[in-house]
Amino acid sequence: MIFLLSKSYNNIEGILQAQLQVLPMPLLTTGKAFIRALEQTGAVGVYAPLEGGYEGRYQRRLRALGYTVLNITARGLGDISSYLMGVHGVRPAHLGKKNIGQEAMVGPVYFIPPIAGYQLENLPPKSKGLVLWIIEGQILSREEISYLAHLSSGEPRLKVVLELGGERYFRYEPLKEVLAA
Repeated sequence: MIFLLSKSYNNIEGILQAQLQVLPMPLLTTGKAFIRALEQTGAVGVYAPLEGGYEGRYQRRLRALGYTVLNITARGLGDISSYLMGVHGVRPAHLGKKNIGQEAMVGPVYFIPPIAGYQLENLPPKSKGLVLWIIEGQILSREEISYLAHLSSGEPRLKVVLELGGERYFRYEPLKEVLAA
């Protein structure tokens, strides 16, 4: 927010007693082309400057249009299809303790609901959809990127933004074109 004083004052008491007029901060880019490309293709690959900040601006614009944004990292995802859209089992760290004779030697399995599927089921009624913003996407294989590129065709309310690396300026392209290159 930008605060403007309604009058000019020469001392601090005048400034403190002045009524502040609140104006919205001007946005440098509207992000309409990015949002239009995301809505048309369903999945885009993003190259953003490494110093950061651009991702938050575009996420804020998506939220303002009615999307729910879920930030996750690509590291440690395992099987992407079961993690995002299917019930999957995880084993917590055993911390050196073992239950003899009751469970497997590697510990119990806890079943977790699908991350994206659960979020889609619990979207607010007026929400346009869910945007999965996945950072560190450069570590994913071509098959995993292909799965993400085709994920929104099965569920139209789901959009995918995959950060694929750094660039001097914010640029994006559809994930299907990234795969073709």
